[in-house]
Amino acid sequence: MDRHYHINLFWSPRDECWVADVPDLKSCAALGDTPEEAVAEARTAIEGWIETAEAHNMAIPKARYRPAIYAAA
Repeated sequence: MDRHYHINLFWSPRDECWVADVPDLKSCAALGDTPEEAVAEARTAIEGWIETAEAHNMAIPKARYRPAIYAAA
């Protein structure tokens, strides 16, 4: 199954790094020194999240999150 999860990317002044958060997958996020590194780590985290869910027969959510600017469409 092909999954395309949205990744929120933002700078965290508190952590002094980039954060890549995957809203559709509970507690799935990654950090990086650059935006590119954070997104790459998030993609790895998504794979690990799904593998773990499958191994434990847990439901895997569909990719549904859309940023607010697209909610009205």
